Amino acid sequence: MSTNKTQEKELNSYNPGILEKKWQSAWKENSLYKTKEPKSDQKKFYALSMFPYPSGNLHMGHVRNYVITDVIARHHRMTGYAVLHPMGWDAFGLPAENAAIDRGIEADIWTDQNIKQMKSQLDKLGLSIDWDKEITTCKENYYKWTQYLFLELLDSKLAYQKSATVNWDPIDQTVLANEQVDSNGRSWRSGAKVERKKLKQWFLKITDYAEDLLTDLNKLKGWPDNVKTMQRNWIGKSVGTEIIFKVRDLKNTEITVFTTRPDTLYGANYICLAPDHPLVDKIVSKDNKLNLDNFRKEVNKLTDQDRTSDSKSKKGIPLGVEAINPINNKFIPIWVADYVLASYATGSVMGVPGHDERDYKFAKKYSLPITYVIKDKNMNNMNELNSAYTLPGIIINSNDINGKSSTEAKEIITSIGIKQNWAQKKISYKLRDWLISRQRYWGCPIPVVHCRTCGVVPIDQNELPIKLNKPTDNKPKDNIICPKCRQNAVLESDTMDTFMCSSWYFLRYIDSNNSSQPFNKELANKWMPVNQYVGGVEHAILHLLYSRFLIKALKKRGLIDIDEPFENLLTQGMVQGITYRNPNSLKYIAVEKITDINNPLDPETGEPLEIIYEKMSKSKYNGVDPEKVINKYGTDTARMFILFKAPPEKDLEWDDSDVEGQFRFLNRVWRLIDDINNNKNINLQIIRTITIPNDLNEIEKKLRRTLHNTIKEVTNDLKINNQFNTAISELMILTNTLYDCKTDCRQIILNESLTNLTLLLAPFAPHLAEEFWFKLNGNGSVHEQSWPLIDERALILDSYKLVIQINGKVRGYIMVNTSDENEILKEKALSSDIAQKWLNKDIPKRVIVVKGKLVNIVI
Repeated sequence: MSTNKTQEKELNSYNPGILEKKWQSAWKENSLYKTKEPKSDQKKFYALSMFPYPSGNLHMGHVRNYVITDVIARHHRMTGYAVLHPMGWDAFGLPAENAAIDRGIEADIWTDQNIKQMKSQLDKLGLSIDWDKEITTCKENYYKWTQYLFLELLDSKLAYQKSATVNWDPIDQTVLANEQVDSNGRSWRSGAKVERKKLKQWFLKITDYAEDLLTDLNKLKGWPDNVKTMQRNWIGKSVGTEIIFKVRDLKNTEITVFTTRPDTLYGANYICLAPDHPLVDKIVSKDNKLNLDNFRKEVNKLTDQDRTSDSKSKKGIPLGVEAINPINNKFIPIWVADYVLASYATGSVMGVPGHDERDYKFAKKYSLPITYVIKDKNMNNMNELNSAYTLPGIIINSNDINGKSSTEAKEIITSIGIKQNWAQKKISYKLRDWLISRQRYWGCPIPVVHCRTCGVVPIDQNELPIKLNKPTDNKPKDNIICPKCRQNAVLESDTMDTFMCSSWYFLRYIDSNNSSQPFNKELANKWMPVNQYVGGVEHAILHLLYSRFLIKALKKRGLIDIDEPFENLLTQGMVQGITYRNPNSLKYIAVEKITDINNPLDPETGEPLEIIYEKMSKSKYNGVDPEKVINKYGTDTARMFILFKAPPEKDLEWDDSDVEGQFRFLNRVWRLIDDINNNKNINLQIIRTITIPNDLNEIEKKLRRTLHNTIKEVTNDLKINNQFNTAISELMILTNTLYDCKTDCRQIILNESLTNLTLLLAPFAPHLAEEFWFKLNGNGSVHEQSWPLIDERALILDSYKLVIQINGKVRGYIMVNTSDENEILKEKALSSDIAQKWLNKDIPKRVIVVKGKLVNIVI
């Protein structure tokens, strides 16, 4: 590979700043990481990091994510795969829009500036990215195809618009999907307390794929169990029964309830409807209408999370009407309650306070009757329980079903209801349709018009893209012609949720310059699925679930032939920094304000501060600027620390002394190569295969054994479980062995070890490995070479330690030849000083030989 020769003179000592710039320039000049299409007999490997939002600055979380993916990509490239390793920008969204408004500039200008800066920072990491595949979601050549895919979903009846009570962020002035509201009822982005608001919104029918999304999780063998569990819980499949309750004195008026506990139907003492259930206004008594209006106003202040939280007290009001329990014709009151959601199941529940904890508390609060219909076999009087009984048991207070098990009763009562036409078996899901409408301009415009004559009409695909309606454009919304009737129409003003853009970006990378379609089906089928996806666990539900849905929908449209987008998923842990916090006020303190770091005190109150590790954040004053680390120690050191400090799925605690440790290790490797290079009796050269001399000395055998054990262990760490930290530990062992053995080994043995050390180091410290390859007079780039192969012969020991046991207790060991058979091992053990000491001239009762391990002498 061509390099700047004048720089070679400057590299007599390890100078990462000069060395890394040199090789980054050479890689770029030679287009080293340009994606090559797989040959007919070649396997492909698609390595992908979750693409970043262009905030303008990389943080250590970014560095960890991208370096992990890079090591995986480099290793697969060296093991013979055709590798696709792209990068792009998730560029739409509120942060960019708000930042641009604050600075008085256009969001696209702000975004382009940030991308330019972050790209230069990424280049310094020495990543093997094919930048020819780069995409940016806010560019017309990308969002045109997002609009195209929306129209495909619309044509499939998977996109629809309806009025709905939605989550409203009062700070960002936009709608949020349920998944974007945290457990405290706050916006995931702004942190604002979310409000409820009724708006006409666009949805995608992800619920049509609920069962597929659930069952296909079993196919994802390379996904962490916790992520699959999170998705299963979010989809929330329930197998149960739908039961019809007629409303008393109102003909043809029925309430359908879904329950997983039909066995408790005799204990149903009330019905609860969601406040916005469509029946509520029809059946409420005149005397209760005012109370209902006031109650709804209170409920609208709550998020779904608030309403369903177990920690919150449940509220409700009676509607002044009754339902008829179909199993016993008992009249039971109908209420509305805040904990019932219109969007889940049928929007109504039957209240069984004897066997549901939430219902029990509700009944106690409002003095509603409690009837136990299942009892513990060891209890005679269930009324002494003073709580709901939620376990299986024996049926009571249920007429002909008394004495049956609660499990049997489920089937019996459901069968009765089916025969009498008031019940049917039903499967329900917690999963709700995906709300994609956003009330901001910095997002992908929804490509439909609203026509007074034709209603909602899709834009013709040939007219795409519908461009952004920037605030400065002052374009009227009704300046567009209806594609059907050619009359004036109003362009849809909502934009799409940014997760719509990120739910298919991995397909665009494959064919990023295609101007006639979002991606070529043949190419997509060739490269998909993504073989290794790396990103944060915080995306377990939102991005990952949406992407899975979209792939399934596109497959049904015939646009692609795969079922799942991501074969293997690695969710890397957080990068944590040392944090100083006042335990009383919970206020975070910047280290610059602390006068005595050994005895940290709050500079304002004088209170002692606690020292903890927390996720790096500007608000916690614990962040570490990657650029400062790179400027001081070099990229390879930063990479090695990130990879060595902790297993990739675990949280990483930043420690400057450990960074120093990796810098010292790389210096040590540099000196090793340099020392051998300066030895006039040794010519550095590449040795990939070796004819083993017959007269290897013990030191040479030791070095070759360590080398090939390192190849074995590092290969396993990278191939099987991505344990980069233990792989680097093996490289340290090999380096130490080389230092110990270098003066007693012949040139051919040293060159074999140095060649393979360089190759093994290449995925982790790519710049330094490239420099070593150059010093070893290697052809081309080290990153174009094949991965080292294990010579199993080198791992065979000529001798080993044989443990000597006396009556099962270890008393010492002796060295024996690997070729020694059991009789010889027995003789050597018995004649050893260890055995003679304990035998004291006696004859042993028994001698047990386990070849390769031990001899146990029974006396």
